[in-house]
Amino acid sequence: MKKSILKNPSYKAILIDFTSWLDVLGYSEGMRKNYPHHLCEFFYWLEQHQINLIDHIQKEHLKDYYNNLKQRPNKTRQGALSSSSLNHHQQAIHKFRDYLVKHHKKPFNIYIKREKVSEERLKYCTQKEVRQLFKATKHSHELHRFRARHKAMLVCMYSLGMRRNEVINLMLNDILWDRQRVFVRKGKNYKERFIPINRYNLKILEDYVFDARIDFKYASQSDYVFVSRRAEQLSGAGLEWNLRQIVKATNSEDLQHKKITPHMLRHSIATHFLQAGMKIEDIQQFLGHASLESTQIYTHILKEE
Repeated sequence: MKKSILKNPSYKAILIDFTSWLDVLGYSEGMRKNYPHHLCEFFYWLEQHQINLIDHIQKEHLKDYYNNLKQRPNKTRQGALSSSSLNHHQQAIHKFRDYLVKHHKKPFNIYIKREKVSEERLKYCTQKEVRQLFKATKHSHELHRFRARHKAMLVCMYSLGMRRNEVINLMLNDILWDRQRVFVRKGKNYKERFIPINRYNLKILEDYVFDARIDFKYASQSDYVFVSRRAEQLSGAGLEWNLRQIVKATNSEDLQHKKITPHMLRHSIATHFLQAGMKIEDIQQFLGHASLESTQIYTHILKEE
């Protein structure tokens, strides 16, 4: 809601600090944008109802605000907010409550049920399509250093199931060569984890880091695995641009129409693990999901087969 202009200085300060907190926790660009946006709308509603202190928020206020959300028109298209959009607003408020707890402030209780969303088929690549992507890195760029980087990126996004933000935050010393592990220090909710990596994929990373990466100008000045031309951390948009170059190199119209993203590759490895009989709890640990509920979205694959 773009016209939610806050007047309360306390709410303004909290919103700025909340946004910074999300950044520190390593949340994706989308969440760092949308959560504060939704929270701003909540604060604006509180202002309009003369609720000017966080400590004064009661469960009745939250219910009234949520009922208002369900009734207000969608700002980008006709009709009301979708169930998915309502759930996003809920998630923003839940995350704000986490913020209050972490900052030793009095949290409010939330008694709102998630909206039921019609199940959509999870988008993922088949194993054949993944092989096409890896094969395309043999000619995805005229220069070897770019081709090697493309292949290393695929290892991170697919073979290791890393989130976009986790890939761009990967540091050189996070690759534990002797232990065959990759350390994720800036995962979602700032949760750390170790991802096992086999020798085949480790060799791909080794070829890139010790052979190809040094040919990138100024790369030696950075500790990030994937860097920009200015030796800065590669952006999320930069990672997605490289992925599009790989997809383009497959010369497959089907893959290009599929609009493959880093998160789709993460979905793909999880789906392939499940198809191979891997325990759902092990997949949860591999992906770094906080709850098993997040991982269970992949069980639809078994139902369809």
